[in-house]
Amino acid sequence: MTVGLVIVSHSVRLAEGVAELAGQMAPDVTIRAAGGMEDGTLGTDFDKVLTALERADSGDGAVLLYDLGSARMIADLAVESHGNPLNATVVDAPVVEGAVAAAVAAQGGGDLAAVARAAGERPPEFGEQAAPADGESVEMVLRNEVGLHARPAALLVRTIASLKADVTVYHNGQQADARSVLALMGLSARGGDTIKVVADGPDAAEALRRIGKLVEIEFEE
Repeated sequence: MTVGLVIVSHSVRLAEGVAELAGQMAPDVTIRAAGGMEDGTLGTDFDKVLTALERADSGDGAVLLYDLGSARMIADLAVESHGNPLNATVVDAPVVEGAVAAAVAAQGGGDLAAVARAAGERPPEFGEQAAPADGESVEMVLRNEVGLHARPAALLVRTIASLKADVTVYHNGQQADARSVLALMGLSARGGDTIKVVADGPDAAEALRRIGKLVEIEFEE
């Protein structure tokens, strides 16, 4: 089982689109869309959100993300009415970025607190690149056409999720924690670009091997 997600939106299509996108990053995570009113018009429906929450929570809990203020109120009410209110939480985060980050964290086996924390991550603010961290390092040329966009970034994060290693990716004067989808995407590394990957810790060599393999097979694209 994994932590589930609920996307609460005033729009049916918006909720379904975000759920579809996040689902591409995390095939084993239950993601439910709760958008619009029962008749398909704009709005948020309490019964629809509560039903989505009950279906998303398979026992490990569920995280709810929302688009606009009144959707937060409905999401909070749904949590209060849930069979186990402590097993669900509403996160104040950009709904698209938050859903993607949360889905990857859930896919990696994160608990409710970890998934909620991932959803609430702020997009990285890049400044001058710090000196490369200590550890083993490898330079790699991205072979897939679009580089580290959403799905490859998510796959990279999932690939090293179980390892005991601190991994940092450097590109074009910027750096990113390799366990953060949003940070990796923020590097804007495209096909043909060279990245430097630095890993430190007991599983550093394995982390570099796994990432190198992903680059070699073009992130399965």
